[in-house]
Amino acid sequence: ALGAATLSSALSEPSDPDAYYLDNVDPERVTRLLSTLDLSETVVNVVSRSGTTAETLANFLVVREAMDDAGVDWTDRTFVTTGEEGNLRNLAAKHDLPSLPVPDGVPGRFSALSTVGLAVSAIQGHDLDALLAGARAESDRLSGSLFESPAYAYGAASYALANRGALTNAMMPYSEDLEYFAEWFAQLWAESLGKDGLGQTPARALGATDQHSQLQLYRAGPRDKLVTLVRPTDRDDRAIPETDLEGLSYLGGSSLGDLLNAEFEATEASLAAAGVPNVRVEIDAVDERGLGELLYGMEAACVLYGELAAVSTFTQPAVEWGKRAARGLLGGGDFEEADAVSEKTHLVVE
Repeated sequence: ALGAATLSSALSEPSDPDAYYLDNVDPERVTRLLSTLDLSETVVNVVSRSGTTAETLANFLVVREAMDDAGVDWTDRTFVTTGEEGNLRNLAAKHDLPSLPVPDGVPGRFSALSTVGLAVSAIQGHDLDALLAGARAESDRLSGSLFESPAYAYGAASYALANRGALTNAMMPYSEDLEYFAEWFAQLWAESLGKDGLGQTPARALGATDQHSQLQLYRAGPRDKLVTLVRPTDRDDRAIPETDLEGLSYLGGSSLGDLLNAEFEATEASLAAAGVPNVRVEIDAVDERGLGELLYGMEAACVLYGELAAVSTFTQPAVEWGKRAARGLLGGGDFEEADAVSEKTHLVVE
């Protein structure tokens, strides 16, 4: 979901169809969302490569029931994105639902530029050709020289800094349109690289907002962090009106973009002056081509980091352990992982 959400939140215009993501199973949030939607005007995309993802399928069953209760034929308003076999593939065949294939062997966190991530953008009318052209351009820049390959340079630098103690990577885009990108990056980095006692913990921040809430820790806290600062070099701007308010006259005549860029460069300088490693990542603009470059580049960086660390980048055994435990607790089978839940130590404070 995070790849699709990154693209739709960054690219959406006011005239685009709204996109909502039931990526969690919080019953209150699901109920609130369904109560606000006209389900007769809502399209549902159910995405699970295996067709067995508990959260996805549980939410789909709830939405399907809500459509039935509202007198809406859910089969007219549902399409699935799934693998060649499994529950969702069987459901699509049974009800003649439109379907998209999940690329074989591609984990969800690497699927943003596939059918998994692009369906919402297609519905919203975004330029998929430009997205893929941006990714292709970044692919063409991959080479054996880190001085000619931004993606590999970032992966290698992150790995090298982690070996020197920077075990937290604070991803800090200076664009609210890229806030979901930081969420996507956190999953990519954590799920791919956190194995065998290794990895770099991703932290999510937003510039310039989190200069006031997190920068104090990054600059003056434990020396265990890399800060990654991301910004577009071109964006729409808005002038700041002139003012005679004492101490604020310097703002008049500049713009919000000028202020944001000054905050960006001040953060870089602040971190550098304190000896905190930081990396600047720039894209031309938050548009289809820029996002294609950014997402593909971070995926390639993650793969290189995994190769250097000798971890299995495309697996997620710890995630699968938790899935089996939850399924066993719900009576979905006999799993030894579920038994471990009752064996854990408890300390209750009343």
